[in-house]
Amino acid sequence: MTVGFGASVPLWQQLQAVSQALVAVRRGASGTAALEAVAVGLRPGVQALLFQVLRQLGRAQALRAKLVTRNPAPLPDALLCTALALAWDEQQAPYEPHTLVNQAVEAAKKTRTLQGQANFLNACLRRFLRERDALVLATDVDLQAQWNHPLWWIQRVQQDHPQHWQDILQANNLAAPMTLRVNTPSISRDDLLARWQQAGLDAEVVGLQGLVLAQGRAVREIPGFEEGLCSVQDAAAQCAAQLLLTGLRRGDKGVRILDACAAPGGKTAHLLEMTDAADEVVALDIDAQRCERITQNLQRLGRHAEVLVADAGKPKTWWNGQLFDAVLLDAPCTASGIVRRHPDIRWLRRETDIAQLAAIQKQLLQTLWPLVRPGGRLLYCTCSVFKAEGDEQVKTFVEHNTDALLAPSLGHLRPQTMRVAPALADNLPGDHDGFYFALLEKKLAH
Repeated sequence: MTVGFGASVPLWQQLQAVSQALVAVRRGASGTAALEAVAVGLRPGVQALLFQVLRQLGRAQALRAKLVTRNPAPLPDALLCTALALAWDEQQAPYEPHTLVNQAVEAAKKTRTLQGQANFLNACLRRFLRERDALVLATDVDLQAQWNHPLWWIQRVQQDHPQHWQDILQANNLAAPMTLRVNTPSISRDDLLARWQQAGLDAEVVGLQGLVLAQGRAVREIPGFEEGLCSVQDAAAQCAAQLLLTGLRRGDKGVRILDACAAPGGKTAHLLEMTDAADEVVALDIDAQRCERITQNLQRLGRHAEVLVADAGKPKTWWNGQLFDAVLLDAPCTASGIVRRHPDIRWLRRETDIAQLAAIQKQLLQTLWPLVRPGGRLLYCTCSVFKAEGDEQVKTFVEHNTDALLAPSLGHLRPQTMRVAPALADNLPGDHDGFYFALLEKKLAH
């Protein structure tokens, strides 16, 4: 059994690598870091399988608990849960369940540290095949199995979004599409879409400048990407620059704009696409390597910003004293709104992370607000669905800053896919991640 990602690769070898990556994630590594340890030739197939495993891990762990009385060691447990996650639902299984079981056992036999566990894994998985319907039914009462999120996460979403929590969790368990932002100063969206259609790419419009590909592909294969005519960016994230700059009063000397947590540079680039030559954009990030990515992304688009390696929370180390007309604060957060794209996040986060990150967000808001000129604005955003990182954070800030006015904003956007349901009245139309936006305007002094 092989998989179709270029060279033929035995399925057992893929499962072997997936289980090792799952061990790394369970130990706290990000999915990205875990996949970097996988051989390049294996990586595309392993990523596809790992992401499916992570989206079905709650069910797999519940099934494992029915099959064994004591949790196995990390690697055999990861291989067992990998097989269960991929095989339990025949409609979603990438391979026939018997094939997955056979290849999982083969992976154990061909892994030196797992050879002694091969018979145990074989017995567990054969029992699963015999009793699958009853075992699945028995795990249906387990919320973590039903929704494939940690229990605390499910309860938090239920608390924050009582009318829509099921929609959010259901969207999280589907893969996100590939969405791009058209560089409209260089080409119209209709013209780029026509060029794509001539090349055989199907896409549909989303938002003001977005295009959603029917089938994702390597960016180098997308007409116009190398020329800087488009950039990969989710439709929700595309709202940031639009909200911050639309309607902003501009002086004769242009405007000063700060992107306070800028890496990898998607929003910085979008800001630049919406400015003119007289405007000045400063982009900060605390990580030097990530700042290099900002520069590379801007070079592809033929744009320039002042990119600084600096801590936005310590302006004394980088600020020259000139006030900003507009500040974009895309604050560090739980990333609970982008679980479709990064299914490892739900298993890496802890409930205590919310309060810790909310404290950082509060500090950044308080620190950057004095850098905004009277009459200017700050857009606070997070890619989170948790109210503590959105509505609650901004409500507290406005209560304690009498010169801050909350302008009409999008608020909490729930993740949604066009495969689940049409857009709801208080959500954007189309397919997008979960996000939060609050536009704060600084009152003029009297």
